[in-house]
Amino acid sequence: MVAESNPDKGFGGIDQAFHDEVAQFVSANLPADIARKVDINAPLNKDDYVRWHKILHSKGWAAPSWPVEYGGTDWSLEQRLAFEEICAEHSAPRLPQFGVGMLGPILISRGTDEQRKRYLPKILSAEEWWCQGYSEPGAGSDLASLKTRAVREGDEYVVTGSKIWTTYAHYADRMFALVRTDSSGRKQQGITFLLLDMRSPGVSVRPITGINGQHVVNEVFFDNVRVPAKDRVGEEGEGWAVAKALLGHERTGIARVGFCKKQFALLTRISSRLDITGKRLLDDPVFAQKLAALSADIEILEWTNLRVLEALANNRGNGSEASVLKVIATETQQRITELLFEAAGPASLDLAAADGPLPEEDSAYVSSFYFDWRKASIYGGSNEIQRNIISKTVLKD
Repeated sequence: MVAESNPDKGFGGIDQAFHDEVAQFVSANLPADIARKVDINAPLNKDDYVRWHKILHSKGWAAPSWPVEYGGTDWSLEQRLAFEEICAEHSAPRLPQFGVGMLGPILISRGTDEQRKRYLPKILSAEEWWCQGYSEPGAGSDLASLKTRAVREGDEYVVTGSKIWTTYAHYADRMFALVRTDSSGRKQQGITFLLLDMRSPGVSVRPITGINGQHVVNEVFFDNVRVPAKDRVGEEGEGWAVAKALLGHERTGIARVGFCKKQFALLTRISSRLDITGKRLLDDPVFAQKLAALSADIEILEWTNLRVLEALANNRGNGSEASVLKVIATETQQRITELLFEAAGPASLDLAAADGPLPEEDSAYVSSFYFDWRKASIYGGSNEIQRNIISKTVLKD
């Protein structure tokens, strides 16, 4: 276990021994080919993620936020945030959060002993990959309108329907999914939370290619898929409460402060280069003002992230904190990509090397950043929906 932080130093005052141990470990153990892909937003495959996950697991750092008894660390909140930032600085990939960041905490707090024993070790070791089965063609922002059905037959549920925008379903071994088990009452009351085996008969996956040309999301279809009733989390019909708790983990995981700082450094580097006229975009007063405003936005995001995580950890607040953070984070991330696109100019459109050797010129992949992050204000609950949540909880009086 790494050194304790000094509580007297406050946010950002992480003990130097902690910082140095993390930085040295990441620098020495992160594969160079993975770091290069992260630097230019080239597609990462499952092997890339699993390799890094297993390296972190060997150190005991794969799930910093989990309790120690389940394989987590005893790090403070500040240490966990510093760990994320140091990893981002060194171009480490952010591991998909469906297992470690989302389902893991739910099983720890709401799962059965059997479920924790069965699933947590394999999440921690990356032996099993998970995906999230929430959105449907007719149930995105209005998630409670989902229609995928699960009918109880003895000790099993029989699931029929489909999910869409399912990230990494083509890699996943298992899925946690919301299904409808009752349509007689309010739509939120008839939803159940199930754990599905993606290799079960009747499961099929169809790829969706994103606007940036990358295959990340999918459609998933269920044709009479049988799921053991023991793989239900919570009681039948109480899946909405489980889903809301899980979405809290998802939305607080969207902040990605370290990633934002990393991309801001890229933005500064690109805008500092001389153009064909011998000038730097950074010297343009209008662009410099945009850059300064963005720097302030990232600092606001950093402090908001800390406040929100502390409030949630101490059961304070009215439930809208994760929504506030989600809006601030994703809009900041999108502003970063917009300025990157502006700074890189025509060089950002040079994607000829995307399927071949990785280019040395990082501007060539700026458009990939831009198009990829258009989705940020939509996933995890669209920002329009988040503003509705904020208005109902904060502005209701």
